Amino acid sequence: MPQASFVTPVVGRDPELNRLSGVLERARAGETRAVLVGGDAGVGKTRLLDEISVRAAGSGMTVLTGHCVDLGDVGLPYLPFTEVVGVLAADERFSGALAARPVVERLLGAGSGSVRDVDGRLRLFEGMAGLLADVADVAPLLLVLEDLHWADQSSRDLLRFLLGRGVLRHRLAVFASYRADDLHRRHPLRPLLAELVRLPVVERVELRPLADPDVDRLVRALESRPLPDATVRRIVERAEGNAFYAEELLAATETESGGVPSGLADVLLIRFEQLSDRAQQVLRTASVAGRRVEHDLLRETAGLPEAELESALREAVGRQLLVAGDGDTYSFRHALAREAVYADLLPGERARLHGAFARLLAGRGRAESAAERAHHYRESHDLPEALAASLEAADHAQRVGAPAEEQRHLEAALDLWSAVGPGIRPPGVDRVTLTLRASAAAAHAGELHRAVSLARSALAGLGQDPESELAARVRYTLAGNLLSVDSLTAAFAYSSEALAMIPEDPPSPTWVWAAATHVLAARHIGENETALAVARRALGVAERLRMPDAQADLLISLAVFDGEGRRGREGRQRLVKARELARSSGNAAVELRALFNLAMGCYESGALAECVPWLTEGLDRARRAGLLSSTYPLEMRYLRLLVLNVLGRWDECLRAAAADADVLPAAGGYTMGPALYVRLARGDLAAADRARALLDGPFDWMATLVAGIVLTDAAALRSDPEDAVRWMRSTVAALIDEAGTRPDVTVRLAALALSAVADAAAGLRSAGDEAGSRRWTDTAMELVELARTMATRDDGTVQGPEGQAWLARAEAEWIRASSGPDAGAWAKVVTAFGYGDVYERARCRLRYAEALVAAGRREEAASEARAVRETADHLGATPLRERVDDLIRRGRLSDRPGGDDRAAVLTAREQDVLRLLALGRSNRQIGEELFISGKTASVHVSNILAKVGASSRGEAVAIAYREGLITPEPTTSG
Repeated sequence: MPQASFVTPVVGRDPELNRLSGVLERARAGETRAVLVGGDAGVGKTRLLDEISVRAAGSGMTVLTGHCVDLGDVGLPYLPFTEVVGVLAADERFSGALAARPVVERLLGAGSGSVRDVDGRLRLFEGMAGLLADVADVAPLLLVLEDLHWADQSSRDLLRFLLGRGVLRHRLAVFASYRADDLHRRHPLRPLLAELVRLPVVERVELRPLADPDVDRLVRALESRPLPDATVRRIVERAEGNAFYAEELLAATETESGGVPSGLADVLLIRFEQLSDRAQQVLRTASVAGRRVEHDLLRETAGLPEAELESALREAVGRQLLVAGDGDTYSFRHALAREAVYADLLPGERARLHGAFARLLAGRGRAESAAERAHHYRESHDLPEALAASLEAADHAQRVGAPAEEQRHLEAALDLWSAVGPGIRPPGVDRVTLTLRASAAAAHAGELHRAVSLARSALAGLGQDPESELAARVRYTLAGNLLSVDSLTAAFAYSSEALAMIPEDPPSPTWVWAAATHVLAARHIGENETALAVARRALGVAERLRMPDAQADLLISLAVFDGEGRRGREGRQRLVKARELARSSGNAAVELRALFNLAMGCYESGALAECVPWLTEGLDRARRAGLLSSTYPLEMRYLRLLVLNVLGRWDECLRAAAADADVLPAAGGYTMGPALYVRLARGDLAAADRARALLDGPFDWMATLVAGIVLTDAAALRSDPEDAVRWMRSTVAALIDEAGTRPDVTVRLAALALSAVADAAAGLRSAGDEAGSRRWTDTAMELVELARTMATRDDGTVQGPEGQAWLARAEAEWIRASSGPDAGAWAKVVTAFGYGDVYERARCRLRYAEALVAAGRREEAASEARAVRETADHLGATPLRERVDDLIRRGRLSDRPGGDDRAAVLTAREQDVLRLLALGRSNRQIGEELFISGKTASVHVSNILAKVGASSRGEAVAIAYREGLITPEPTTSG
C-alpha cells in the first residue's frame, strides 16, 4: 500500500502549473495578480497549490498560507488571515512591519472586538494591506487561501478590499481555492466570485477532472508494487478523474470486494444527509435507476406528486448532487456518489425499486432498453425475465455492431441459464449454441483468449451423443479461435475432427466452413499440400451451394498460399474477387480478411502508396460493422502505422497510435509497434521498456515480433552486441512455427544484430585484438547465413523488396565485420531501401558515407552525409543526427571542395548562440535573447567549443570568423 510519507505526485496538471507559474513571474516583476482556483472536492486543488508553493519558495518568494475551516453558520472572523499573521509573527524578518501595525497584530489576541465598527474595520483592512505590501518589499510574496467556500463574511470582505484596491502594484500573487461542487445557488461566496473575476488583476482557473491516462499514471505512481492492469482500469473508471477518489479506491484494493470503501462512502454521504427527507427519498430512487434517470421514470417509480418531486429535485440539484441533463434527465454528479447512496439502501427496498423500474421499462417496449430491463430484473430476483431481456439486449447489440456488449449480455444469459427452469426459458435457444455465439462475439471484440475459453465450454457442453453438425461447428469454431492465439497444433487437431464428423457428400455448408478452417490450420503447421487440396475441393462445393462468403474465404486462402501469393498478379485477382463476394454476402469478417491481404500484398511488393487505400477502406468497413477490435482490423492498424513509419511520416504515425491507444483491446498492444520504432529512432530509450512489457501475459506472435525488433535494435544502438544477438535469437526461436519454419522477419533481426556485431569486430580489430575480433566475425558469419537462408524459401520463392533490402544490409554488415567497410556493398543497400523506407535508407547512407571516407572519397562522403543530416532533421531522429555530425567532424567532410565543414555540424540554435557569443554576450544574456535558460545557453556554448575545436570562447569566435561561420556585424557611422 502507499506509504504515509509518500508525496502524491502531480500528474495531468501541466497547463495549470504553467499558467500559475506565469502569474508568479508577473508578480515577481512587481504586478499584483490573483487566481481563483475552483474544482470539485478531491480533484487536486490542494496538491496543485502545494506544488506551486514549493516552486515559489524555491525561486525565493515568501509563501504564506491561510486555511478556511467549516465551522458552521457562525465561523471565526478573519480565520485565514489570523493564521497568516501568526506565521509572520514567528519570522524575525517581519517583526518590524508587524509591530508598526498594531491593529493587525491584535488579530492574534483575544478576538476582533476592536475592529467591529466601520472605522475599526477600515483600519484593519488598510493595516493588512500595508503589512502584505511590506512583506512583499522584502521578497516577492505568494499568499495562498485554501477552501474559500468556508470563509467567514469578514474574511470575504477583507479579500474583496485587498484585491479591489489594497495591494496593487506590489510583488504579490494571491491564489485562493474553493470547491465548485459546494456552491449552491444561495452560497455566499457566489456573489464575491462574480465580483472578483471582473477585476483586472483577477483570473479564474477551473480544475477539471483528470484525463483517464493521467489517473492511470497517478495510481501506478502511488503504488510501489506492480498492479494488474484490470485493477488499475477499474480504479480509473470509478474515480472519473478525481484524484482523491482514486487514492481511496487504491487504498481499499486489498480490503474491499467491489463496493465504495467505507471511509470514502462516509465522505460522499455527508452532503446527501444534509438534504430533506423527501429529497433523500428521490435520490435513493434515482440511485437504483443508475447514473442517469428520466424525469417521467423517476416520478412514476418514486410515486410522488409532480410538485413534490420538483421541489426535491431542485434541492438535490442546488446541492450539486444531481445535474440536470438533456431530454428531461438527471444524473449524479459523480458515479461514486450514486454508488454510496445505492449501497445505503435496505435490501428489500433495493429489490422493490429495481422491480418497479423493470416493469415501467417493459411497458415502454423499446429494444434499446433491454439491457436496463435485464439489469433491473436480475437485481429484483426475477430471473426468467432477466434471461429473456439479456438475450434481447444481445440481439440489439449485434444489430448495432457492438460485439463487446453482445458478449457481455450473452455471458450474463449463460450465468442465468441453469437458474431458470427448462419450461420457462426462451424457446429456440440451447446452451451450446448460445455459448458458441458468445465465443464469436468475444473474438469480434478482440477478447481472443476468452473466445477460446467459451468455445471449449461449448465443447464440454455437447454431452455424450451430440448432433454431428453442431459438434462439427463447435470444433471448427474452437480451431479458428486457437489459430488466433497461435495454438496451431491444437487448432489443426480440432479442424481435422470437425472435417471428419460430416461427409463431403452430400455437400453441406457446415462441411464447407469446416474445410475453410482446416485449410488455415493445415497451412500454419506446414501441411501445404493438404491445405491446397482441401481449399480447391471446398471452393467447388461452395460454388455449387452458392455460398459467396465461403467462396471468398477460400479464395483468400488460395491467394495467400498458392503460386506467387498475394504479391503476384493471380493472387491479387483472387483477393479482389473475394472482396466483392464477401461484400455481396454481407459477411464483414471475410471482407476484412480480403482487404487486409490486399494491403499486405501491396506492402510486400514495395507499393506503399497503393497499400494505404486498402487500409483506409478496411478500417472504415470495420468501423461500420463494429469490428475494429477483431483480428484483421488490428492487423490493419499495425500495418497503417508501419506504412507511416516507413514513409517517414513519423508525427502522423505517433498521432494515429495515440488515437488508437484509447480504444484497443488487451490483445491489440502490438499494433503500437511502429510508434515504438519511431520513439526508439528519436532517442527515447523507454521504448525498449514498453516493448518488453508486450511480452507479459500469454504468448502473442505479433507482440513477440514487435518486441524483438525494438529490443534488438535498442541493443545495437547502445553498442551491446551480446544483448542484440540474444534478443535476435530468442525472438526467432519464439516465432518458429510448429512445422519448424522460421519467420520472414528473421532477415531483419539478423541485420539489426549484425550492426552491433560488426561494430564490436571492427573495434577489436583496430585495437589489435584479433582473437576477440575473430569471435565476433564467426557470429557475423552465422547471422548472415541465417539471413540468406530466410530471404529465399525452400520452394525457391524470394522475399519482397523489404526482405531483399534487409538481406543486402546483412551482407554489407558481414563484410564490415570481417574485413572493413565496403562502399560498393553499402551502395547496393542504399539502392535496395529505395523502395520507400526513409529512415533505414538514411541509416544505410550513413554507413555508405563511412565506407566512402575509408576509401578516401571525401567529397562523395560529404554529399551522402549532408543527405543523411537533412533526413535526420526532418524525422527528428536525434541519434542519427548525432552520428552523422560525429562523422562529419571526424572525417573533416566539407560542403565545399577543400573546405572544413564546421558549420555543417552546428545546429541552427548553436549558430544563433555563436553569433551572440561573437557580440560578447554572457550566458545569461544569450539565454534572455533566445528565451532559454542560462544553463541551456552554457550547454550550447560548450558544444560549440567542442565542435570547432576551441579551448575558450574567444578562440571559438576567432575560428568562426576565420572559417566563415559568422561574418562581422555591419557598423554604422553617426
